[in-house]
Amino acid sequence: DIGKVPVSCGDTPGFIVNRLLVPSLMQALCMVDRQDASIADIDISMKLGAGHPMGPIQLADYIGLDTCYFIVKGWQETYPNEAAFVMPECLISKVEQGHLGRKSGKGFYHWNGDKCGDPVVEED
Repeated sequence: DIGKVPVSCGDTPGFIVNRLLVPSLMQALCMVDRQDASIADIDISMKLGAGHPMGPIQLADYIGLDTCYFIVKGWQETYPNEAAFVMPECLISKVEQGHLGRKSGKGFYHWNGDKCGDPVVEED
C-alpha cells in the first residue's frame, strides 16, 4: 500500500483535479479584473464559505503565477474553443512584472518563504 487512492478519468486537460481547479482560480482572478471584490474578500469568502484551507488567489500565488499562466496558455492553444480556459489580465500583468507569487516573494500577496503576508497594494 502506497497510501494512494486510484481514480479513473477520460482524456481531459488536467485530468480531474487541475481541470476543475485551474479554471476556478482563473474565475477568482477574473473577479479581480472586474473589481467585483477585493483579493482578501475573495479568498476569505472561499475559506469560510467553501471550507477551503486557503483562498483561490492565495493558492494561485502558492502554486506560482507563472505556472498557472503556462497551464492556461497551453490549454488555450490546444483547446481554443473552450470558454473555461480564460486568461485574466491581472495574471498576465503579474507574470510580465516577474511577480510570480511565493517563489518570487510577491504576487497578489507578499510572501516570506512559505508564509503568506498581506495582499499587495498596486502601488507597492
